Amino acid sequence: MQQIINFVIRNKNFLLFLLLFGFSLGLTIQSHSYHKSKFINSTNILTGGVYESANDITAYFNLRDQNDQLLEENRLLRSKLFNGVDSLANRNNSSSIDSSSHGERFGFKKANVINNSYSATKNYLTLNIGRNDSITEDQGVITSKGIVGIIDNTSAKYSRVLSILNTKSRINAQLKTNHIGSLKWDAGSSEIVQLVDVSKFAPVKEGDTITTGGQSAIFPEGIPIGSIQSFVLDPGGDTYTISVRLFNDMTNLYHVYVINNRDAEEIKTLENTLSE
Repeated sequence: MQQIINFVIRNKNFLLFLLLFGFSLGLTIQSHSYHKSKFINSTNILTGGVYESANDITAYFNLRDQNDQLLEENRLLRSKLFNGVDSLANRNNSSSIDSSSHGERFGFKKANVINNSYSATKNYLTLNIGRNDSITEDQGVITSKGIVGIIDNTSAKYSRVLSILNTKSRINAQLKTNHIGSLKWDAGSSEIVQLVDVSKFAPVKEGDTITTGGQSAIFPEGIPIGSIQSFVLDPGGDTYTISVRLFNDMTNLYHVYVINNRDAEEIKTLENTLSE
């Protein structure tokens, strides 16, 4: 306390000057509208900058929550799109709600990629959800841009995905004209896959979009895969081999969705019965 008193005594003239200067400045601002408006404008700019900076900091720490909300909205919208019903009408914001209670054919679950290989000939991904989350083999995996692969193995808390960048992968796909083929990978570029067995009568055009064909029990029809980069007639002259540039960057995956076709077992049982 004594130090404060000593400081005031030593600097009394300067402190008195500051007090009088502030008082006179206040009188000037209050008595002149021009000075008053300039002062208010400067104050608004200063406080606005402070509030904006504080808001940016708050928003940064809330990014994870905001991202989770966007993922949930995307999941619901995809369910609405591929089930052809208003699946949003009877829902609330709970991420635990699943579309099975509304009689929809396709359900979507959020997941994160915790391991991803793309430089081998047989590549796989690992997801952070498994049997405890109702994940089973032969469920499709996609992102907001396109397909990723198919679940081929599960544990209680994790699941493995057979990547489309795997020489064992075979996925039904189609041109925009509905001509179908089989999607595979030749172990070349991680950006390019091949669509084979496409009829020579199909009107193939560079730049056209390739999507899932919907003729399997794994993926709904119409999920994007990539665009046609080039194509050639096979030696027999009856089919095309088409090079497809993927929409997904398979080297940079994190948020994905797992698709559950609730009619898959019924379809498989029927097909097995018909083939006997």
